[in-house]
Amino acid sequence: MTSTARAPRLTFADRVTNRRWRLRPASPLSVEPMRVPMRDGVTLRADVYHPAAEAHGTILIRTPYGPKTQAAVPRQLAAHGYRTVVTYSRGTFGSGGSFDPMRTEAQDGQDVVAWLRLQPWYTGSFATTGASYIGYTQWALFNEPPEDLRAAVIFVGPHDFAGHTWSTGTFRNDLISWSNLIDIQETASMPKLMIDMLAGNPRAKRAMRATPVVEGVRKEYPKLPWLVDRVSDGDLASSPWAPTRFESAIEKVDIPILLITGWQDIFRGQSHLQYQRLRQRGIDVALSVGPWTHLQAAGNAMMHNEMLQWFDTKYGRLDVPARQAAVHLEVTGGGGWRWFASWPPATRTLTLHPNASGRLGTEPAAGERTFVYSPDDPTPSVGGNDFAAGGYKRDDRLAARSDVLTFDSDPMAADTEVMGVPVATIDDRTEHADADLFVRISDVAPNGHSTNVTDGYLRLREASGATTIELDAVAHRFATGHRIRLIVAGGAFPLYAINPGTGENPTTATVRVANRHTVSLAGTRIDLPVVGAR
Repeated sequence: MTSTARAPRLTFADRVTNRRWRLRPASPLSVEPMRVPMRDGVTLRADVYHPAAEAHGTILIRTPYGPKTQAAVPRQLAAHGYRTVVTYSRGTFGSGGSFDPMRTEAQDGQDVVAWLRLQPWYTGSFATTGASYIGYTQWALFNEPPEDLRAAVIFVGPHDFAGHTWSTGTFRNDLISWSNLIDIQETASMPKLMIDMLAGNPRAKRAMRATPVVEGVRKEYPKLPWLVDRVSDGDLASSPWAPTRFESAIEKVDIPILLITGWQDIFRGQSHLQYQRLRQRGIDVALSVGPWTHLQAAGNAMMHNEMLQWFDTKYGRLDVPARQAAVHLEVTGGGGWRWFASWPPATRTLTLHPNASGRLGTEPAAGERTFVYSPDDPTPSVGGNDFAAGGYKRDDRLAARSDVLTFDSDPMAADTEVMGVPVATIDDRTEHADADLFVRISDVAPNGHSTNVTDGYLRLREASGATTIELDAVAHRFATGHRIRLIVAGGAFPLYAINPGTGENPTTATVRVANRHTVSLAGTRIDLPVVGAR
């Protein structure tokens, strides 16, 4: 340890965090500031958190976020015996260069690892961890896995920002919400950051509603020139997006990986894909899923406990109890936390069909229902996997809107658990060929209160025909007496961009028109993977 590191100590905040996260006893640590050279001459700021005793190993965290929001994790890792190296992305918190999100993380990651190997305290191997964008920096590194990489814990981390933002055929507005955080994070107070993340920022909302959206972005965020390209370009093979996509890393990495996500997380689809692909390859992979949004998952005590346990058993090789099973998840709707050997479990398909009276039954029914999507009053997104305002919300008012179709099953005669990926087939004809289709399953309690469970979204390019939409994976118990609700709409704003109805890019369109949807009930159904029901 060099002289620039302060004397080891355990602060009051460290003790509180250790107790709140229910971790094993902590020990003193020190922090050493350093600089990390990149191959192009730029240097990155680094903070190295040293345990007072001999380190069990080295853990790398690469982040664009500052120490006032991120220090708890490296401090706890160091307090439990892991030397933790935090490097800050280009252009953030004292690092040189300019921040160009996602595009430089792969190369910079390799340079950081090369620097690690030269340090006198390096243990000869390393692991990685981090949430959200920090999870993404791990996947960027895994596209060329270093030979001394040993383990990883990835919280709510995507491998493909382009796919997340544009894969439905339209634009997800959470890129704007996240960019607003990046724009203000080095100057705003902690209360301001928290309010903006939880409630949304007025500038972000103005940009999302602007016509066109890209001009709203240009006006509200003049210091983020890269955001204009990401917002306006939906071509996933284009130059703004191609260097940011690391699905190939899932096929290359060969280390024990714990994936942690939430049922209402914005990246939950990619986390489940990562688990399935790694498991198919025979990789030592585990999955934990709770009832959290994106902002809730990384701060959950259970998940930090599982992170430390993973490193202790898979990397530090400490004599601590191993994980009980590969998959740990909460079955929402009161089903409780469960352990599974793999995910999803064996299921059978329960198919429900809508009818003209607004019911869901087991037999197909004739007839049709119509609604009009208006870009002047876009159908709101209530809860769901939204960056700022997501989560489980009462959506009674959404279901009652005139631009929403709602169908309810009979009350469940017994507890019915849906586990896996529901699939909706919607036979929808539209007045204009350009339309969006939003599908939701909600849980209606005996008192009539409805709560969202899972959603699906797709931009349509045909004026008529049956469309199949996979909803987000779910583990949910519809309790006895509860009803399954199917919701069909033409949008979900501000989660997704307002559909223009003209066939244009929704972020550059200058004209928006209303669109009439006509849903043929005979060709519409929802297929639910269920256990525990007959």
